[in-house]
Amino acid sequence: MATGNTEIYQLNRTLVWCGFKKLTPISLFVIVFGAAFGLAATQAGLSESTIVIMSTFVFAGAAQFAALELWGVQVPLFTMMITVFAINARHLLMGATLYPWLRHLSPSKKYGVMLVASDANWAMSIQAFSRGLPGLGLLVGGGLALWSFWVFGTWLGVYLGATLSDPKSLGLDMVMGCFLLAMVVEGEKNLRMMAIWGTAGLSSILAYWYLPENSHVVVGALSGGVIGTIWPESANEH
Repeated sequence: MATGNTEIYQLNRTLVWCGFKKLTPISLFVIVFGAAFGLAATQAGLSESTIVIMSTFVFAGAAQFAALELWGVQVPLFTMMITVFAINARHLLMGATLYPWLRHLSPSKKYGVMLVASDANWAMSIQAFSRGLPGLGLLVGGGLALWSFWVFGTWLGVYLGATLSDPKSLGLDMVMGCFLLAMVVEGEKNLRMMAIWGTAGLSSILAYWYLPENSHVVVGALSGGVIGTIWPESANEH
């Protein structure tokens, strides 16, 4: 990391707005999944206000869908907590990889930024940092774009979503995966990064084959995060 370059840590309204605009194209696809969630939550018996409030304050698509699978007259709270943790465990790896650039912020800003961290804006911010460019605007602005379109999509699903009930039939479930793969391929290439991604990928595959359902997310995130923590960055990697 180029510690002498203070511009890389910049975070202002202009950078946030640029990040918002840059993530808007991919955020448009989020509307479809938000609508699918809104419709599914309606069918599960949640009230309209509860559904929109849930997307507004939780902002975790896959975890919200998983919660619906466990929803009923008696909600298994502990099971739901474990399931949601397993699905969102990848944020452990996100936090570990972002720490070198977040550690300069105050605690309130640091955790405020992470509130809107998601797969797409995390990937683009890491790519910017690896090129010596400021990435916090992408992280915050892009996160706000993804969040706002997710909430809007949820609202559409509650009121108009019958025609968007199955985004997989349109192949839209592959959009985010392909986007993240492209970010990894175009991102920083060095032995450390290959070790992090390789360890995370291999361990998650093995966990997917041999461990309980959803545990591969936790195992992959933890193993990649551990490698990133014990293998510090060197100056010649930037």
